[in-house]
Amino acid sequence: MKDRADQLFEDEMDLNTLFENKHTHHTNAVKVLLSLYRRHAGKIALSLLFFIIRSSPVWVVPIVMANVINAISRSDKHSINEIWLNVGISIFLMLLYIPMHTIHVSFMSKAIRYVEAGLRSTLVRKLQMLSMGYHGDLQGGKVQSKVLRDVEAIEFLSRQTMTTLLPAAIYLIGTAIIVFNKSWIVGLFFLMIIPFGVTMVYLFRKRISQNNRQFRMHIEDMSSKVSEMVEMLPVTRAHGLQKVAVSKIDPTLKKLMDQGYKLDLIEAYFGSSSWAVFQVFQMLSLAFTGYLAYQGKIQVGDVVMYQTFYNVILGSITQITNVYPILAKGLESVHSITEMLISDDLEEYSGHEKIDKVKGNIEFQQISFQYRNTQSHTLRNISLQVRAGECIALVGESGSGKSTMLNLMIGFYRPQEGKIIIDGIPMDELEMQTYRSKIAVVQQHSILFAGTVRDNITYGLPSVSDEQLWVAIDAANLRSVIEGMPDGLNTKIGEHGGSLSGGQRQRIAIARAIVRNPRIILLDEATSALDNKSEYLVQSAMNRLIAGRTTFIVAHRLSTIRHADRIIVMKKGIIVEIGTFEELMEKQEEFYSMQSVHEAN
Repeated sequence: MKDRADQLFEDEMDLNTLFENKHTHHTNAVKVLLSLYRRHAGKIALSLLFFIIRSSPVWVVPIVMANVINAISRSDKHSINEIWLNVGISIFLMLLYIPMHTIHVSFMSKAIRYVEAGLRSTLVRKLQMLSMGYHGDLQGGKVQSKVLRDVEAIEFLSRQTMTTLLPAAIYLIGTAIIVFNKSWIVGLFFLMIIPFGVTMVYLFRKRISQNNRQFRMHIEDMSSKVSEMVEMLPVTRAHGLQKVAVSKIDPTLKKLMDQGYKLDLIEAYFGSSSWAVFQVFQMLSLAFTGYLAYQGKIQVGDVVMYQTFYNVILGSITQITNVYPILAKGLESVHSITEMLISDDLEEYSGHEKIDKVKGNIEFQQISFQYRNTQSHTLRNISLQVRAGECIALVGESGSGKSTMLNLMIGFYRPQEGKIIIDGIPMDELEMQTYRSKIAVVQQHSILFAGTVRDNITYGLPSVSDEQLWVAIDAANLRSVIEGMPDGLNTKIGEHGGSLSGGQRQRIAIARAIVRNPRIILLDEATSALDNKSEYLVQSAMNRLIAGRTTFIVAHRLSTIRHADRIIVMKKGIIVEIGTFEELMEKQEEFYSMQSVHEAN
């Protein structure tokens, strides 16, 4: 028997196959929802079977009531045993409800929970596959809204479908069969209510769907702005801008409130209209069956039976119509996550060649690149050859393309023109995950997560020995810091390493890089935000890190690039000078002036 992990993996594969289909975006949300549950059709079928068994009193009890009333009213033609038999059957079926309902919910819940977990897992994996450009365009708060709120709405939609919609349909069909079997005239009268229910849904469908879509977009916008506000909290507090921060979100909250209010009114009008129409039909049904009994065409007990059956039909149709706004909201969430899952804006590179060992020879061949939504080139016609083990420094004013060069080497973006070649292999042919496991990146703002120091250093490396770990710690000048912590390597640090200083965070990032034993190092202004003492410690750690490895350093301070083999001076996306520190200091007065200004800063 498959365990839950295997089942979840198969669900993910099914979902991936579904959303990799190029035609999925032409499929409506109902078909997508049905596809999500394809693998669980057996569980759903069993759940419905046990539901029908546990629901048998709904159809049996009205017949029992009619039989008892008819037996009482015509005692000369019926015995007392008939009453006891009917009551006994009813009690048995009512007690059977307990185990049947439990089994019904068990199968139903398994199907829903597996799809919910599989959908979230597929979304998380899709996020890892999407390009950095896509992530740049889609704000983090909107991503969270899709993974959390939309999947929750789909789970609620599934549960409402299986606990309300399908049961109502089963009640409706079962009751209609019994009524038609008893009297086709009464059955036809009862069926007259169905067109009115369908008409009600049709009249309100478009307005409810449109308002749900607008409400969902306002939710995503609010989630994005709240996420941004939380990120900006240190800046906001430091400058006393709390009121400004709140005022930026207030308009979004107002729009969300107004849209929610509008949606509530539409749903209330829909629900009240449905109720009024159906109640009128109930009175007409009572009058009609009462007239038949008055004419002697049916017995008195049958009036009670038909009224009870009518209430079942009425309740079923009312449930179906009332649940429609919930279904519309859930289907909009299906549409929302489908937008992400069908996106073909994937990882820029899709090569398959795995390199077991990276030497570090890198060549830029006439590279030109520009970001989305801009007409100006960030890099223009860049050509550069770097030998294995060489240390290259990139300097220049902000916006000159230094960090973009690093992003291209990581493979975050792909140049529109030219090629990047690693050890003789074009990046287009490389399998990115293998290649990136051979490089290390240390950024200006270290990215740490809430966990232990050990977890942050060994992130993604489950088999690092303590000896390897402490070698990396010593190389990063981090031993004294860790030994001063209450639990050493097992000390938990806050989100983003909030309990550490800037220098400590940078040295943890460097230790993370060293422990991977990379062949290519990318340092993006790794010391620019540090004080002199922290910079000295980090710089010493960096010198150990880059020894014998191909290194690219984006920096402003002379102390960081003085010992680089070559310094590349960039301006407006092109290379304007190349040379050693001494050569450039002698040759470029502009370079000297620029560095002096940065040193003064």
